[in-house]
Amino acid sequence: MDLYEVIHTRRDIRQFRADDVPDEVLARILDAAHHAGSVGFMQPWNFTVVRDAATRRRIAASYFSENQRAAANYTGPRRKLYESLRLDAIQNSAVNLAVTCDRQRNGPHVLGRNSMPETDVYSTCCAIQNLWLAACAEGLGMCWVSILDPEVVKAELGIPEPIVLVAYLCLGVPAERLDRPMLEQVGWQSRSSLGDVVYSEQWDQAWKPIAKSSAIDLPLEPTGEEGKCPARR
Repeated sequence: MDLYEVIHTRRDIRQFRADDVPDEVLARILDAAHHAGSVGFMQPWNFTVVRDAATRRRIAASYFSENQRAAANYTGPRRKLYESLRLDAIQNSAVNLAVTCDRQRNGPHVLGRNSMPETDVYSTCCAIQNLWLAACAEGLGMCWVSILDPEVVKAELGIPEPIVLVAYLCLGVPAERLDRPMLEQVGWQSRSSLGDVVYSEQWDQAWKPIAKSSAIDLPLEPTGEEGKCPARR
């Protein structure tokens, strides 16, 4: 697949088919994640593969509890729309992945972290993005479940206290094609134009090649089915 196609067709998938993800495919995806860039070559990430149904059921219980608390942030039609959203896939995906960051890896003086120590977490996010794009290229879908109590997840998986849970991911074969992000389709949020987020030289100074109100139209669809991200089929 073309890299730009993968980037533009990647979706947050919440509905999965019953198909399994073979270990050899999962290994390729995790290897892609492990080849992400990291500040000072720190490689602060670890990945915990979770297939056990009982463990996932207990972690899902944390989601349902936290989701009720999150719903209280909204009222009226917004609350009704929120409650209609499917925001987890912990139990109906083929595999779960807990992505963590070891903030003590390679000692206290990692090259490049003196002024911005948070770059270890940022580097872990780079690994997550690699993982997501590789999953799409393999014909799989993924979602990031952030409506969880991280301490509950860490306790369930035996993750030591100094380790930071950065993401809990659900991976599998997507059950549906999404032409646009789900939250955009239901009217929750729309994508900003590139011109709204790119500045030139100084904050809030428009970059001349892109007008503030413009959007860039790219030929995202391939000419045939071959090579198309299956999450888009």
